[in-house]
Amino acid sequence: MKPLIRPSRLAPGARVAVVAPSGPVPEERLRAGLDVLRGWGLDPVVAPHVLDRHGELAYLAGTDADRAADLQTAWCDPAVDAVLCARGGYGAQRLVDLLDWEAMRAAGPKVFVGFSDVTALHEAFANRLGLVTLHGPMAAGVDFIKNARAQEHLRATLFEPESVLTIASTGSALIPGRARGVTLGGCLCLLAAEVGTPYARTSARGGLLCLEDVGEETYRLDRYLTQLLRAGLFEGVRGVLLGSWQECEPYERVRALLLDRLGGLGVPVVEEFGFGHGEGALTIPLGVGAELDADAGTLTLDESALR
Repeated sequence: MKPLIRPSRLAPGARVAVVAPSGPVPEERLRAGLDVLRGWGLDPVVAPHVLDRHGELAYLAGTDADRAADLQTAWCDPAVDAVLCARGGYGAQRLVDLLDWEAMRAAGPKVFVGFSDVTALHEAFANRLGLVTLHGPMAAGVDFIKNARAQEHLRATLFEPESVLTIASTGSALIPGRARGVTLGGCLCLLAAEVGTPYARTSARGGLLCLEDVGEETYRLDRYLTQLLRAGLFEGVRGVLLGSWQECEPYERVRALLLDRLGGLGVPVVEEFGFGHGEGALTIPLGVGAELDADAGTLTLDESALR
């Protein structure tokens, strides 16, 4: 696995588009997130359908066609330097085959930020555009608008990426050791759901696989991990980073499962690394070469996530 293309960093005055590829967005949280972005000196623009709600499927922020059009229009707009997702939920998978990937590739690289359900788009951007993306807080996420640590780590990644070459967590080694590879991954259930779809990865060979999830019972997490193991995704993986398991069962149960399913891989595994749905979530670049030190709880990037 090779590192992917790095987009350019942002500077004050950069225009960033906010899109809603998944679930409906609370207007008051969107306003609060836009205020944070403006406070960084950015010029946020809201895509036309961000506050829409689907007429029959209330878990979607508008129709698939409208959500896809917002994303593609923002990406292909030469005046837009970055595309930030407003929130997760569900629905991003429904967009992947509606996007004109040739047109998006022709538009050139730019920054893309999101997590959770947006994992489906991270995978698509990696596989279809060969582009580094940021697994980080979303513009209307309560974990973003109310948490200074999450805001600061994302801001530093966007504007001063050299300052966060080493991402230090409070995590510890589930399986000790060091490993080098290219970062990939995201929300566990979405990675499992991608198996067998067009352009999905067949393995994480040469990679440092990042995994997290929210609101899942332990047997469901077991199912997702077992699906990925049986599908061969873990073949050749160099190391594993485990993020948050917010609103899952007590962590002792989750930890026992993680050790059971991942302990036999023979690679370093770090737990509680601090990305995902937890408070103060770190921004993790996906598609960059890095070294994982599970004992120290650090991920050191070979070069900055953004040029």
